[in-house]
Parts: sequence; C-alpha cells; structure tokens
Amino acid sequence: MANELDFSGKQALVVGGSSGIGNGIAQAFRARGAAVAVCGTRARATEYRAEEGSDLTGLAYAQLDVSNAGAIEAFKPSFDKLDILVLAQGAVIYRRGEFEMAGFRKVVEVNLMSLMACATRFHSMLRDSKGALIMVSSTAAYHSTMGNPAYNASKTGAVGLTRTLGEAWAEDGIRVNGIAPGLVDTKMTKVTTDNPKRLEGALSRIPLRRLGTPADMAGAALFLASPLSAYIIGQTLVVDGGLIL
Repeated sequence: MANELDFSGKQALVVGGSSGIGNGIAQAFRARGAAVAVCGTRARATEYRAEEGSDLTGLAYAQLDVSNAGAIEAFKPSFDKLDILVLAQGAVIYRRGEFEMAGFRKVVEVNLMSLMACATRFHSMLRDSKGALIMVSSTAAYHSTMGNPAYNASKTGAVGLTRTLGEAWAEDGIRVNGIAPGLVDTKMTKVTTDNPKRLEGALSRIPLRRLGTPADMAGAALFLASPLSAYIIGQTLVVDGGLIL
C-alpha cells in the first residue's frame, strides 16, 4: 500500500522556513523524503541558532527579504521544479507600533502582500507540477487582537487570499489551502510565553492545556500537501488546541 506521506522525489520551498513554524514544517518534509529549500532574512544559514528555534540541517538556504517585492520577483531558486510551496513568513510589532502607519505598512507588506507576490512568482512552477500551495495565517484572523491591528488585518486577509486563490488556481491543478496556528511556542510568541501570568492565562483558554509546537503545524502541512487532501481547496485548517472554539 502506498504511503501518502512519502514525499520522496518532491521539491518543497518554505518561505520563512529558517525558524519557528516554517522551520518545523521544512524539517517535517525533509524527514519524509522531500528536497527542501528555505528562505530567511539573514545573509547566511550559519547566522541562525538552535536556541532561536532554527534547525537548518539538510535544508538549502537562501536569503530573501519578502518585504521587498522586487527581491521576490528577482529571486532565482536553486531548483528547476517545485511541488510544494509553503508561505510561512510573518511579522508583528508590539508596544502599539502597528498603530503608526509605518509599522502598519511593514507588517501588512510581510504578512499579506508578500504572500501574493510569492504565490505569483512560483505559480508557473506549481502549475507545471500540479502542486500544492500552503499559506500560514493565524487564529487572529477569527477574533480581535486589540494591540495589533496590522497583524490582525493581514492574517484575516491571508485567509481570504487562500480561499480566493484556491478557487482561481484550481483549474491550473494547483491546490491552495492554509493553516491558522493558535498560540505556538516560537520566538514570535515570547511576549506571552516568557511572562508567567500571561502564559497561565493563555493556557487556561486552550482546552488541551498546552502550547502548540511547530511539529503540530507541520502535521497539518503534510496533510495538505499530500494526496490525502486531494479534494480540499481554499480551506484554512485551524490548528490551535481548541483555543477559538
């Protein structure tokens, strides 16, 4: 019997795969046989550290500033075919920085505009392979996040973009879906996880009573890239331990 989660011979690219959720997804595909490339903001892979949630073992690394649309358009991948594209880039600004227009634009550029830029940049390769596109948004798309208007608006937009490209690109043989993580233990959530009172409050709202992990998100990505989800398009899977039930 065929193993639907064997990605041997497949090429994956995880934008934002240098750390956190994206890195967990990248390593999950590598562990199941895929050749995996990742993009991050730093010049070299050696600039990332394990304590930051980075494991670039066995991954092909390239620098890409997704806030620069020109850089995305000019990006030259190290591969000539692409089966799986995961867009896991993300930005957030705390201390009310997103209420200033410069901060608002910066976050929206990374969390929403670059999704479309990356999707269109690799559309032809995904069309040729009849591949899968997976966008990582957030459960913030489904409720207010009072201190972060740009993060909220951009993640809400990502869910809508997933739905719309899912319909628009189905005729090209590209399956577009998404993942909406809840509270995942990464460097981006340290503002909560490093504060005992905030962490206790957060865990009390999660029925499973634990934080999510990058591996939890990877499980959803593997499913969405596999034949097991062959009849699913335009959907965003909420992976949050029950946080927003």
